[in-house]
Amino acid sequence: MTVFGTWSRMLALVFGLLAACVAVAGAEPCRPYQFDGSRFTVCVIDLRMHDLRLYWKDQDEQPYASFARLPRQQGSVERVFAMNAGMYLEDLRPAGLYIEDGDVLRPANNADGPGNFHMKPNGVFMVRAGEAAVLDTERYLAEAPTADLATQSGPMLVIDGELHHRFIPDSNSLRMRNGVGVRNGHEVLFAISEHPVNFHQFARLFRDGLGCHNALYLDGSMSSLHAPALGRSDFVRPMGPIIAAYRRQSRP
Repeated sequence: MTVFGTWSRMLALVFGLLAACVAVAGAEPCRPYQFDGSRFTVCVIDLRMHDLRLYWKDQDEQPYASFARLPRQQGSVERVFAMNAGMYLEDLRPAGLYIEDGDVLRPANNADGPGNFHMKPNGVFMVRAGEAAVLDTERYLAEAPTADLATQSGPMLVIDGELHHRFIPDSNSLRMRNGVGVRNGHEVLFAISEHPVNFHQFARLFRDGLGCHNALYLDGSMSSLHAPALGRSDFVRPMGPIIAAYRRQSRP
């Protein structure tokens, strides 16, 4: 073999390895995202390629409370994402509806009260048979759909393409925030701000930046993300419900 042939094969190998690395990186769900002058991390979970699971308590009835205690694998597949999944009480009980593996462990909460959870309309994120949805709580209660998993939080960020009526464009109520929206039924978009933003900007991120017709606020200053591909696993304080994604094992 000539020197030219040897170098050609070496270059082909190098470029092949680089292409493989790019392909793997591109398959990771989380990436940095810029919108309206602010920085976010957005994680796109495609339910055709990932399984979503909700976690609250372990087999000893103790709250998981952190990403570190979650199962790293489901079967032979690795966890690729996790995030706090809705508001909760002091003892880490979910503040509203919580459905895990089809079992209703906490009922829907449509009571009036203080705080973001009760800034109506609040809403429910749910998954059923590989399809996801975000519904305001009144609609959820009226339709009473079955769900494989569901978590209630509030307020709604986007309701049928409209921003929540109480959001103020120039509000100085700035917080770290995270939320969830759905696109095309099978794409679940989780976002977390990298610095404090107001509700109006965060809701526009989902509607105008990410194309979500409905989106739900998950929490504020304790917002946390686990994204192994980004070398990130936050711990701000003990969490109530946590949502995690596992990449499905590819079929031969």
